[in-house]
Amino acid sequence: MTTRARVEVRRGRDGLQLRVDGTLASLQRPGHSVTGVVWWALAAPILLLPPSRPRRVLVLGLGGGSVGHAVRVLAPEAEIVGIERDREVLRLARRHFGLDRVGVELCAEDARGYLARERRRFHLVIEDLFVGSPRAVHKPLWLLGEGYGAIRRLLAPGGLVTSNTIHETPAVQRAMQAFPGRTVSLDVRGHWNRILLCGRDVPPPRELRRRLGRHAAVARILPGLALRTRS
Repeated sequence: MTTRARVEVRRGRDGLQLRVDGTLASLQRPGHSVTGVVWWALAAPILLLPPSRPRRVLVLGLGGGSVGHAVRVLAPEAEIVGIERDREVLRLARRHFGLDRVGVELCAEDARGYLARERRRFHLVIEDLFVGSPRAVHKPLWLLGEGYGAIRRLLAPGGLVTSNTIHETPAVQRAMQAFPGRTVSLDVRGHWNRILLCGRDVPPPRELRRRLGRHAAVARILPGLALRTRS
């Protein structure tokens, strides 16, 4: 029997929070910053893709839409597809987090089923899937095997993958070894989150920092990230 997740919206010191079973799923900050460092770091690699070409982004684990908001700021013309299985999360995201203003194609279904049936190719896949309580949060069991195989199938030539990792960074890194190119981690200072970025055209950390820093919104959060090569 599947237990329903506890979903709530609360106001914290950093802004409006969407929590699922106690885990912070989305953050809306007042003013120009839109959201927190983790979601900016997941979205920022879209700046590595040529702006002259169409950019289609897949977000696995949309939550309240924090990543979608960041992608829209960085690439206003991008096509964004967001997968979120919990309809209560989507309801609260629309009511409190302005999700409908972002312009996301919403799919209210499990990411596993979506990956199995989708045929479109994506230029950036953002994987932010977690299950469990804050003390035991982890990736779904299917993700690091068949899940990353399906992500590879849907990735356009020259495409990029980012993943929000906490306790399973080495396992996600191993799953990304099937992708061509370099893997770089963007470690969030003061937090457990390590954002893994993989792709054929991912530059070394110093050049990556320089290129991401060209956009003012990302430049503001770069001091909160430690960049290093993983493979």
